[in-house]
Amino acid sequence: MAMTMMSTGTDSAPDTIGAELHRTARTTGLLYLAFFITGISGSMLVRGQLFAADDAQGTLSNLMEHGSLARVGIVLELGIVLTQALTAVWFYRLFRSVDTLAAGALAAFGMVNAVAILGSAALLATALDVAGDASLAAPGGAAATVPLLYVASGHLWGGAGLFFGLWLIPMGWLVVRSRWLLQALGRTLIAGGVCYVVSAFVSYAFPDADLVTQLLTAPAIIGEIWIMGYLVIVGIRDHARPDRESARVTADQDGCAAL
Repeated sequence: MAMTMMSTGTDSAPDTIGAELHRTARTTGLLYLAFFITGISGSMLVRGQLFAADDAQGTLSNLMEHGSLARVGIVLELGIVLTQALTAVWFYRLFRSVDTLAAGALAAFGMVNAVAILGSAALLATALDVAGDASLAAPGGAAATVPLLYVASGHLWGGAGLFFGLWLIPMGWLVVRSRWLLQALGRTLIAGGVCYVVSAFVSYAFPDADLVTQLLTAPAIIGEIWIMGYLVIVGIRDHARPDRESARVTADQDGCAAL
């Protein structure tokens, strides 16, 4: 009876570790999904309806006529900041036992990206204030100031792309090293991160190379969707859990000792 009770107590610890890792992995995936959704909704859907690149007066008119939509866009940008920061923290929590430096780099790069988007949100809020009160406008009037603020916001996104690419590289490396997720997924994330970093430079060095920039960001998008889905649906692979690895090493050591 005593031996049975001791065995049960020993087995419960690995089960607890495995369950905690699965919860952390799925929470990370859900936060990443929220980050992805808010990013698409804010940067593509709302911004596209308000900002007219070749029509300064049209951009001002859009903000004046659709103030509520503009506020939704600001809220979504703040949502991007929040979900990006939380995703970075949860990735660190998930992978810190694998490699503290790489997990810290992943979190740090994500936080820098979040701060850049926070600056973008502040510029969008300022643009809305200028549209509602022309006395706040710089020389040239509200029709010149509002589009300028939107352009500056866009460049914050462009600069943040450098760190968005950087955070995918340690993410992929941790996936490969931990073996908790598919090896091919990790390599896709690394390649996607490198390509995204290159795209940030290409977009400014060759402003007319839109097609090249889009092609360079494709691997990152594939890797992101893949890791989001894997974390939410699967979590981590059971046979690669650290408690299972420890148990396998202990069993091998016991077997060698017995021989």
